[in-house]
Amino acid sequence: MTNPRVIGFLNTVMAVCLAIMAGSVFVNVVLRYGFGSGIAASEELSRLLFVWMVFIGATAAYPQGEHMAFTSLLHPLLKPGREFSLRVATRAIHALVVLSCVLLGWGAWQQVVIGMDSTSVVLGYPVALLPLPALLCSAAIGVMALIQLIQGRAIDFGHPAEVE
Repeated sequence: MTNPRVIGFLNTVMAVCLAIMAGSVFVNVVLRYGFGSGIAASEELSRLLFVWMVFIGATAAYPQGEHMAFTSLLHPLLKPGREFSLRVATRAIHALVVLSCVLLGWGAWQQVVIGMDSTSVVLGYPVALLPLPALLCSAAIGVMALIQLIQGRAIDFGHPAEVE
């Protein structure tokens, strides 16, 4: 399910966001402390890019199994004779992820609609751009979790940490 090109693209987008954020904050600090004036848009730009970077990262991490998982709770179900319980628990987990994504997506959608009528103070971008990545992230992760739920895909226990 993990497409290396898509993950590579998302990692590149996150790196660009981070580079722009770091550059803008650095220039703002130098201007503010060195010359007594700064760039007012630096904070808004950094906040917007940070929100996008976080949700892009969450979307990229999901198909790789990099989100926090309490696999130690499922380890007892790996013993022989408990395969049915493990399948039920796995499907319940995928269903809860889908439900969580629906709730997050619904709340994000409401915030996007509210934000369409207002603009940011300094840069003037629509405020709807702040909750939009949460909506897109919840849709992407929700679709991936729904596919895993339908396919009955097992949870990967090959993570290097023993207890998460």
